[in-house]
Amino acid sequence: MARKLNKILFFVLKLAVSSGLLYFVLSKAGVERVLSVIKTVNPIFFIAAILIYIFSLYTASLRWRLLLPEEFKGQRLFSFYLIGSFFNTFLPGLVGGDAVKTYYLYKEINKGSLSFASVFMDRYLGFIAIMTIGLIAFAAGFQYIKGSLIEWLLPTIVFSFLIGSLVIFRFRLGKSIGLIAEFYEYFHAYRRQKTVIIKALALSFVIQTMSIMAIYVISLGLGQHIPLAYFFIFFPIIITIATLPISVSGIGLREGAFVFFFGMIGIEPETATAMSFTWFLSVACGGIIGLFRYLSLKIYKK
Repeated sequence: MARKLNKILFFVLKLAVSSGLLYFVLSKAGVERVLSVIKTVNPIFFIAAILIYIFSLYTASLRWRLLLPEEFKGQRLFSFYLIGSFFNTFLPGLVGGDAVKTYYLYKEINKGSLSFASVFMDRYLGFIAIMTIGLIAFAAGFQYIKGSLIEWLLPTIVFSFLIGSLVIFRFRLGKSIGLIAEFYEYFHAYRRQKTVIIKALALSFVIQTMSIMAIYVISLGLGQHIPLAYFFIFFPIIITIATLPISVSGIGLREGAFVFFFGMIGIEPETATAMSFTWFLSVACGGIIGLFRYLSLKIYKK
């Protein structure tokens, strides 16, 4: 009972953070001004962003397939990814997309540690890719950000990620616990499969690049001609901030990050907020397919 109460309390706190940040951003940008910018989006560019997002999910399901040692149909994993996207978008903070993917995979293979470890590894490789892209863009575009907050913020984020990886994989915390021990055995087995890891990393770079391009396409659809380099520099930081577990699915944090970082290059708050919301809408439109996949699986089971 106490554990359930703590979860509810934590969710309420995250909801308060998201609401407060969103209110702050919208009060600064102006709701009417944000909506007027969103209304100007070119439908062709918006549809293109949706298609890019769906294709990125499909590519991610191919990466996940590489991380599973047993025979498993890629189409099935793609369905799980779509369902996870739906839950992430339309039920934020209640059921996470990764938890949904883990659950459905577990129902298929009946191996909890393998299900959790593969989903974690899938997510972890994605973070490696986005951190690497950020560092490359940081070095290539240093002249654009020299003297700004990003000059130290991005390296700090990457360094923290490396420290966290060291703590998890080097010191193997909790390795004496049964389920966690199996979790580490999974990673130990995959350390020897370098070809698989290289392929999965390559797909991760493709996926993250597609995500960046989706936002860039959205900006073009809103009539903004921002140099592409800024998206490669800002996106890793925005994503990292949005994934901090202090808000409901990054709501408020994401919009605030858009306003802050794109504001550094002269983009107005209402335009930056509109970019964030329009990107979210494109993801939501792509994620709605997951609802139909979820319902079809429910019908199939019945």
